[in-house]
Amino acid sequence: MKNCCDMRGFLSFIVLRLISRKSMSGEEIRKEIEIRRGTKPSPGTIYPVLKSLSNSNFIHEIKARGKIKKYELTLAGKKELKVATRRFIAIFCDMQEEFEKIREHPKNK
Repeated sequence: MKNCCDMRGFLSFIVLRLISRKSMSGEEIRKEIEIRRGTKPSPGTIYPVLKSLSNSNFIHEIKARGKIKKYELTLAGKKELKVATRRFIAIFCDMQEEFEKIREHPKNK
């Protein structure tokens, strides 16, 4: 049976949150999501999200070494992240206790 809670709807939010902490490449984002989720999203999942966020003027590309492209938030992206974070908190505010349990015992997910 397919997992009903695969978090696809949160991917743009997660990518914005990650990039808000530091400039990241698509590969760095994939690796960070793998650490957090246990599976590494494919390039075909991440790069369309990056393109969409870029087209919406929420992120922009910055030059890194060699052919590596890194992304950082624009002013519009910072504002959107604040709005999205408020929305996330409003949706999940009643789960504080569950978040703390997971933080205390991450292996028992």
